[in-house]
Amino acid sequence: MLKTAAARTRLAGITSTLSNRSTSRNMASSAPAIKLYGAGTPNGRKVLAALEELKQVYGTQYEYQKIDLSDAKLEQKEPWFIKLNPNGRIPVIEDREAGFPVFETGAILAYLQQKYDVQNKFGFVGEREKSEVLQWMFWANAGLGPMMGQAGHFIRASEQLPYAQNRYIDESKRLLGVMEIRLKENNGWLVGDHYSIADLNAYCWVVAHSFIRIPSLDEWPAVKSWFEAIAGRDAVKAAYAL
Repeated sequence: MLKTAAARTRLAGITSTLSNRSTSRNMASSAPAIKLYGAGTPNGRKVLAALEELKQVYGTQYEYQKIDLSDAKLEQKEPWFIKLNPNGRIPVIEDREAGFPVFETGAILAYLQQKYDVQNKFGFVGEREKSEVLQWMFWANAGLGPMMGQAGHFIRASEQLPYAQNRYIDESKRLLGVMEIRLKENNGWLVGDHYSIADLNAYCWVVAHSFIRIPSLDEWPAVKSWFEAIAGRDAVKAAYAL
């Protein structure tokens, strides 16, 4: 009798353990494939907007963990985050299906479009257009973003340096002029005949124009029309509401 009771106890313990493991696996499998670590910065908004676009078109679900960038917290510098991105910057995504993280905003946008945008709603099939998407994304990430970011930094710095402020504001205006030419020549989009990740990538910096003493986009009418078209998209509105 005692042996039988002990056996039943062991069996119950094994059954419970297997059940817990099965539950854990089911919970993991039911989690969204993509987890985003981000914040309400221009680069953070880009990935949020891209995920919202995929959600609206394909029903793609994602999990969002907001990272505290404040000096008091600096969550992006914590060891667990550095394992995801050695550079200690947001945004980062984890693709649970693939089993690895992706960092750097342009790389994330390209990854999401290539893997999850199966109908190329935000990308292209043609080799020329695919190359041009990368060209305009690199242009924005190496020029437009850094110049507007530096302008904002020096405008708000405790030590006011008019030379630095004017340098970066003027360069930002020059880059808006480059966009103006491209949009006029290319029927209102940076690449091809429709809105793409190249446009979204640039848009989230142009949003900041009023913060760097560029009160309106009237000087660049094609940029203004492009800007208003993107601002009106439901996915973009949703990203800026998060």
